[in-house]
Amino acid sequence: MPFDAQADAAHRAAPNRGPSSRPIAFWLLTVAGMVWAMVALGGATRLTGSGLSIMEWAPLSGTLPPLSEAEWRRLYALYQTIPQYALVNQGFGLEGFKEIFWLEWAHRLWGRLIGLAYALPLAWFWLRGRVPAGLKPRLLLLLLLGGLQGAVGWFMVASGFEADRTAVSPYRLVMHLSLALGLYAALLWTGLSLLRGPGGPLPAAAGTVRRQAKAAVWLVVAAMLAGGFVAGIRAGFDYNTFPLMDGGLVPEGYWRLEPAWRNLTLNIPAVQFNHRLLATLATLAALGAAIAGWRRLAPHGAAGAARRACLGLGAAVCLQYALGVATLLMVVPAWLGTLHQACAVLVLTAALVALHCLRDMPDGRARGAP
Repeated sequence: MPFDAQADAAHRAAPNRGPSSRPIAFWLLTVAGMVWAMVALGGATRLTGSGLSIMEWAPLSGTLPPLSEAEWRRLYALYQTIPQYALVNQGFGLEGFKEIFWLEWAHRLWGRLIGLAYALPLAWFWLRGRVPAGLKPRLLLLLLLGGLQGAVGWFMVASGFEADRTAVSPYRLVMHLSLALGLYAALLWTGLSLLRGPGGPLPAAAGTVRRQAKAAVWLVVAAMLAGGFVAGIRAGFDYNTFPLMDGGLVPEGYWRLEPAWRNLTLNIPAVQFNHRLLATLATLAALGAAIAGWRRLAPHGAAGAARRACLGLGAAVCLQYALGVATLLMVVPAWLGTLHQACAVLVLTAALVALHCLRDMPDGRARGAP
């Protein structure tokens, strides 16, 4: 991962040249946990159709919910002007609007709380000279990306107000999800680097395990992005059988859209098949990494930590695969779809922890290798 040399150097310098970096690590891991919850909330808002209920982007005044009946009616009147109301929720009344409003309001409020939970401690650590010099650019970049995530979220929501749309653009949804996962990954990796440091020596055999773990991680990321398009076009509500799709391994109509590339993002049978295929390959790769870690790494010391991390990756991916199949067969109930999205972050966590335990030294040589 980027910046490892800086993070490891900062960790080594902390005990001798300044205060410990452990509080910063725990702060970053706490914010990462909040982002994890945000991803789950985002899944719930999408699955319940709540995401378009607030038609204004008011970063400051929007912190408070409606405080009067007149304000509720004003917001409801705004909602009645968009296609989702006319085509999906027409006539569900002010009480029905309140039900979807509160979930989206909680989602946005949680995003604001994440911003405060990051910015205020950052300012405190910075002013007290607790931030290692090599870490400052990355922490500032994460602050800027967090602000960008809020803007991208509104950019996504605004696409749902366009004519004949009842949901947001799948491309903007995947962009929003990708940035959230990227922020989570950067927070987690940085926190782990500060908390654990360079780690102990690993045997030369760790190189093989590392390559298998990297293959699993890339497949996991690809499956997650493909899952974003499944969510974006609601492809999970079709072909609710497993392992076959409409009686075949590859569904009919895979290439029915023109130009051909549109099938990868907008064609329901193709998008769902791709997600299934990538998830299956990711599961096989993760199991391969788990088996390799079990066979090639000793059960103690740094090798033992890497071994357990690989086993954890295999277990997390298998759990996610089972949840995905259950979500499909049960035709995507909101609670199970939300759990599936939250478990995707668990898989990403396990993947990053495994890579972190197996990572190279800053000069690119395996730890413990000659």
